[in-house]
Amino acid sequence: MFTGIIEEVGTVHRLSHSGAGYELALACRAVIEGACPGDSIAVNGVCLTVTKLQAEGFTVGLSPETRRRTNLIHLQSGSPVNLERSITPATRLGGHFVQGHIDGLGIITAFRRDDDALRVTIRAYPELMHYIVPKGYIALDGASLTVVDVDNDWFTVQMVAYTQQCITLPHKRPGESINIEVDVLGKYVDKMMDFRQGQSSNITFEFLAENGYE
Repeated sequence: MFTGIIEEVGTVHRLSHSGAGYELALACRAVIEGACPGDSIAVNGVCLTVTKLQAEGFTVGLSPETRRRTNLIHLQSGSPVNLERSITPATRLGGHFVQGHIDGLGIITAFRRDDDALRVTIRAYPELMHYIVPKGYIALDGASLTVVDVDNDWFTVQMVAYTQQCITLPHKRPGESINIEVDVLGKYVDKMMDFRQGQSSNITFEFLAENGYE
């Protein structure tokens, strides 16, 4: 679990084949403090397991699901990435509950200045837009941001000057992809509503009977 408050912008050292999969090596300093192999670190919002620790960075493996669902496979040597260590019971929750499980990709379509703030428009497919609401939370490449405007296939977020200095989003360009994780609370509520609308009062007993239990 993460908060979406980016601790450090690291850089990609290399993305390479490792056996039948891929290995991503990252250069950084802050997030490896106290880290051990097996720890979870969010890379552009993707929860990944540290496989190796180096003096100035760490290495993770990229599963087929991660390569299909996220933008990590498009990283190149020198690419900046948002990094955050997983939270502990003593962590201050400055952002929102971020799982590090990417729901899909969005496409950046526009940047617009609003005094010293920066507003970004992102296009996303309807299945994601279903969970995106004005003034709700969203994680973009792992950064916890507040949704401003919402339409059928796009939404906007706005970053204050300080946030612009701490994450990678302001340095991207229109047309680039971005990892999106919607608020998990919305997904759970939606699932429960669907279940209640179609459930039978005897659904547990029916399930057990269908699977050979008395």
